[in-house]
Amino acid sequence: MTTSTDIKSTPSLAIVVPCYNEQEAFPFCLEKLSNVLNSLIARNKINNNSYLLFVDDGSRDNTWAQIKDASTAYHYVRGIKLSRNKGHQIALMAGLRSVDTDVTISIDADLQDDVNCIEKMIDAYSQGYDIVYGVRCNRDSDTFFKRTTANAFYAIMSHMGVNQTPNHADYRLLSNRALEALKQYKEQNIYLRGLVPLVGYPSIEVQYSREERIAGESKYPIKKMLALALEGITSLSVTPLRIIAMTGFITCIISTIAAIYALIQKTTGTTVEGWTSVMIAIFFLGGVQMLSLGIIGEYVGKIYLAVSYSQL
Repeated sequence: MTTSTDIKSTPSLAIVVPCYNEQEAFPFCLEKLSNVLNSLIARNKINNNSYLLFVDDGSRDNTWAQIKDASTAYHYVRGIKLSRNKGHQIALMAGLRSVDTDVTISIDADLQDDVNCIEKMIDAYSQGYDIVYGVRCNRDSDTFFKRTTANAFYAIMSHMGVNQTPNHADYRLLSNRALEALKQYKEQNIYLRGLVPLVGYPSIEVQYSREERIAGESKYPIKKMLALALEGITSLSVTPLRIIAMTGFITCIISTIAAIYALIQKTTGTTVEGWTSVMIAIFFLGGVQMLSLGIIGEYVGKIYLAVSYSQL
């Protein structure tokens, strides 16, 4: 008879790997992850129902053909193909929704994230943690530009009120109950780095040094990084709406001061006829409009957050 303790000590594991035009990196990725998976099974860290799940995000190269060949050759390899390129976060979520294991670990196909942390994550799960974040301990492998923009990214997200773990991308472990809670989120606008902390189960960080890309080119240029940041801010924060309201309030104050100045100018007779009334109207109405938009935005933001958070 299998006890709950046995199941906890030897969980089934799914490693979800989003792929987009990764034909150069895929063979190395498959080999490394296969070695890790088989080693963990051999040492009874995970059970025989564990597998690798590759999600092809509408690749235009030979990635999907490689995934199909691997799934034919190895019983522990599975694949999902999206009809078109829908983005890293949606591809990752598609993979997470498809797994049926006790624990799930997500990792990128470039394997810049240290695969040796997978065992540490499993150990942390065995200790009772439902979420284990893989966190970079340094950015030595990054260029100066990428380090600077990354630090700016985390600073902006923090000021915008988005709760996320600094220097953590999407390398993480989720227990079955944490993943089931995450699956309740049905919105199309997905920012997993901000959503996962909202799940609320016990979590811990595992630190590692990020490696150079094993093959191919980065699929996250500055344009996609900016799009991801915007997605995170607009999906999980109403701060931009509050900035609009604050801007409107400040504009109203400035317009009042400007109106007083315009009246003083009129009394001294140094203004053109009609200038005073026009300037007062422009400043005041502009401020009122901004303030009104901000107030409406605050209500819309509260509704959006209420709907979004109610799903988690």
